[in-house]
Amino acid sequence: MSSATAAPAKKQEKNETMSVLRSVANNARQYGIVGALLVIVLVFEILTRGVLLKPNSFVSLIQQNAYVIILAIGMVMVIIATHIDLSVGSLVAFIGGVCALLMERAGVNWGLAIVISLLVGLVIGCWQGFWVAYVGIPGFITTLAGMLMFRGLATVIVGESVPITSNEFRGIARNYLPNILGFWGPFDGLTIVLGLLCIAALVFTQLRKRARIIKVGLVPEPMALTIIKLVIFSIAIIFVTYLLASSGNDTQGGTPIMLVIVAVLVLVYNFILTRTVFGRHVYAVGGNRKAAILSGINTKRVDFMLFVHMGFLSAVAAVCMLSRLASATAQAGMEFEMDAIAACFIGGTAVTGGIGTIPGAVVGAFVMGVINQGLSIMGVDTAIVKTIKGLVLLGAVAFDILSKRKKS
Repeated sequence: MSSATAAPAKKQEKNETMSVLRSVANNARQYGIVGALLVIVLVFEILTRGVLLKPNSFVSLIQQNAYVIILAIGMVMVIIATHIDLSVGSLVAFIGGVCALLMERAGVNWGLAIVISLLVGLVIGCWQGFWVAYVGIPGFITTLAGMLMFRGLATVIVGESVPITSNEFRGIARNYLPNILGFWGPFDGLTIVLGLLCIAALVFTQLRKRARIIKVGLVPEPMALTIIKLVIFSIAIIFVTYLLASSGNDTQGGTPIMLVIVAVLVLVYNFILTRTVFGRHVYAVGGNRKAAILSGINTKRVDFMLFVHMGFLSAVAAVCMLSRLASATAQAGMEFEMDAIAACFIGGTAVTGGIGTIPGAVVGAFVMGVINQGLSIMGVDTAIVKTIKGLVLLGAVAFDILSKRKKS
């Protein structure tokens, strides 16, 4: 190659590298969260001498932290709209108590008990949404009252505890998807197929998103960065698939039912928040409420629906938690609201509202979950665990505020 042609090639390569670096810098917050999660996982994998990422430990991580992810899905939308919900932990205890009493005292079928519990969650969401949206009481005060009220009601109706005897209901948190494809060697066949489908869906959605950006005349991120992201996330999916496919025993293992429930909720609510009119209105209200009102957005309806969704997701979390514990207690759900709020802020949701994503909240929930699981395996005292979680939350919010100051 002549020097005349080599110079433009080097210049183009340099421009592509700079473009990738600029794109990474512009999205440093999102990539930083994922990077922090990977570092935390690696550190605890070393500190626990390989126990953290053993197949059954990984499944336990999912089952123990499903409630945080479910609550964080709703909490991130509430925080984006500049509200807060402090009642979710008490709702988990109260709705879980209602579900347990329906099954064990009233003799209601477990499936019907779940449906009634979800309806109770919707009704409570309507109750709290009414006070916030149409009466004008701040969400902080409304849900603080709800936290006290529903914790008290849970204590009244549950008493000491209500054990769950239904194996079908308890199986929601403990069982796996049916092994319809059998074992492929030591691995669950269905889990491997699901993992490959996830990789295919990831590649398709990313390339489709890129094509749409180009079609409307916008500048997409560099192709090299897209390929790097696809490779990294594909490797992560393959590793998770390996862990799940090799979990369990000779008769049961693979994909936990709890993981399927969480995945469906994440996909549905991410679609609602990013692809629907309601989702755009949530961001508009959180970004500038006065401007949203002037543009014709019914902000009261948006606020009302946010708390309806939060009530529904609290009911789902209550059912999942009740299934896992196999017993309803008045103390269930203690500090759940703090875990959900912390997951949102660690995942990049802005304290001032208007900014946040559901995938970010999910990553934040996994950060909290890995810290809990890793320190628990190491035998660290619960008080120290809470201290470390508090420092992580403080650091995440401080980073968000300082980065905004730097930009301004």
